[in-house]
Amino acid sequence: MNCKQFNSISLEEVLLSLGHLPTKQNEKEAWYLNPFVSESQASFKLDKRINAWYLHSEGVGGNNTDFMKKYLNTSVNEILDWAQKQNFSSFHQQERHFKKSEPNYRITEILNLENPNLKKYLQERGLSPKIYDYIKEVRFTVGEKKLYAIGFENLSGGFELRNSFYKGSLLKKDISIINLNCGLQDISSVEVKNIKSAAVFEGFIDALSFVEMQRSFAGDILVMNSIALLNKSIERLKNYSDINLFLDNDNAGIKCKSQIIKSFSQAKDYSGIYSNHKDLNEFLIHRIKNDLANKSGKRSEKFPEADELQVIHQEPELKNLNGFKRKR
Repeated sequence: MNCKQFNSISLEEVLLSLGHLPTKQNEKEAWYLNPFVSESQASFKLDKRINAWYLHSEGVGGNNTDFMKKYLNTSVNEILDWAQKQNFSSFHQQERHFKKSEPNYRITEILNLENPNLKKYLQERGLSPKIYDYIKEVRFTVGEKKLYAIGFENLSGGFELRNSFYKGSLLKKDISIINLNCGLQDISSVEVKNIKSAAVFEGFIDALSFVEMQRSFAGDILVMNSIALLNKSIERLKNYSDINLFLDNDNAGIKCKSQIIKSFSQAKDYSGIYSNHKDLNEFLIHRIKNDLANKSGKRSEKFPEADELQVIHQEPELKNLNGFKRKR
């Protein structure tokens, strides 16, 4: 996909994929609440006739690429890479003029984890059967090819998929929410008003790594599943009084962290715990290798230990990160 193709996609569909709905609309235009920051009155106008936007509160506007550059604060190449992974119907309609057929993605079975290859993959990522309750084995086809992968469900019934050679998603993209007492949550049945704490991750492998290591976290785990869902994640985080961030130590993770802290000044950043690693899962794998290499029990780096996860709610220092007690 190039910029010309991306800009020809309906911006209304792009906004919908990011979780933004108009407050009012007609055949010519639609008005939205500001997708970039919280506001009470709609100031974002979409002109359907020319597929362009204008943000009256800031006096800026443009095409789809201009919107996503501001939304993700990233490069054009990363925007096009993101867009290519989405399932925009208006883009597929364009492609039909150039291609005879489209790949046929279809889920054939959703099971509890059985496949030994998938279990081996999880083991290689430092994950034990402790996390099996939060994932599924998804069998699917791409065209005539039969595939299987670990599936992590989101609030819209879509799946993030992983195996040793495949990384992708099926159906609609959305955030995921786990409550460690109840498992994956259905958006229609979650009583978030009684849940005060949230731990935030970009991807589900890092979230499962947290589940693997923690002992007594009481709250929800929010998985963004895509940095494109940052604004939707921020909107959901308004339900929590205590926000704990475990985002990646790369440019995208740093930008996401900055935006969340900008929206919630009380949010606590714990990426310093694994500052020498890209993400929490890489840190977990490193810890396991260290444990195997150092059978004497000596540690090559400090690892925070505490019996109660509530400690992080009272003490912001990284050394008191609760729940992360090294397994022996």
